[in-house]
Amino acid sequence: MGLTEMLEKIDQQWIKSFHCVYENNSFKRAAEFLCLPTSNVSRHIALLEERLGTRLFDRTTRKIAPTDAGEHLYLRTQPLLDKLNDALEEVTQHSHKVMGQLNILMPDSPALAQAVVSFCTQHPSISLCCDTSISPKEDLLDGFDVILSFHRGKLEDNNWVAKEVKRWPSAVVASPKLLQTFPRPFQVTDLKHVPCINSFTALNGTPWVFKSAKGELITQKVQSSFKVNSGYLAKSGALAGFGVAILPTESCRDEIEAGSLEILQLEYEPEDLVLYAFYASRKHLAKKIPMFIEHLRHQANIVKSA
Repeated sequence: MGLTEMLEKIDQQWIKSFHCVYENNSFKRAAEFLCLPTSNVSRHIALLEERLGTRLFDRTTRKIAPTDAGEHLYLRTQPLLDKLNDALEEVTQHSHKVMGQLNILMPDSPALAQAVVSFCTQHPSISLCCDTSISPKEDLLDGFDVILSFHRGKLEDNNWVAKEVKRWPSAVVASPKLLQTFPRPFQVTDLKHVPCINSFTALNGTPWVFKSAKGELITQKVQSSFKVNSGYLAKSGALAGFGVAILPTESCRDEIEAGSLEILQLEYEPEDLVLYAFYASRKHLAKKIPMFIEHLRHQANIVKSA
């Protein structure tokens, strides 16, 4: 039986549900995008599997993954449904109302909290479920629509789509008190000989990441007895003379101007601090997700303050 004949014997809604589940790695997110109960989407997949006589997804309690047959079906049917999918997305974008439950995982930052609250104020039909965790386990991420995380340097490979939200130029800073006690660093390798303040979870702390004039990344291992997972704590520790820190210049501008922190000019500049929004979907994307990310991009007050 040819593919065209097979499609005539299969409800197109089953194929739509299959594509949506495949692209979201989730029955729940697929159901939300299609505005259907999750049970309906599960039934569509079961009926499609029954009609085809093969299993399309391997299911566990935590995640689903396409089988070889599922991969093959998606690749063969994708060109046929691409135009239909694009039309569905265009129709979705015509709707100005953002609704449904938004599940977010993010650092416990006052500025991010304010941005989330302002988004919910603008879109009262949103039902928020927000969890704060610095370094969640990968197998616990499937229930979230968006994960917000700060990073420096290259991102690790994963199945999530990463969208840059904001970027902050950073500086290596130290207090005059520390510089009176330890030799002033002039090269990144000198950092091995002075106390440093590490962010031990969100930014993977060590090694520190710098960039050359050509944009190449340079890493430098440092020693620290003051490890924190908060930009505010890192700045407070630097002010107290506990160590050298890498901080967004914007977050310590007042202290630099007042002389309570000094910028250390090294041969390389520290890599920018970047806030990323991660989400799992590749094509079928509920309108609330890009709207939320765009809202974050326009929040001028977001800085890594906590």
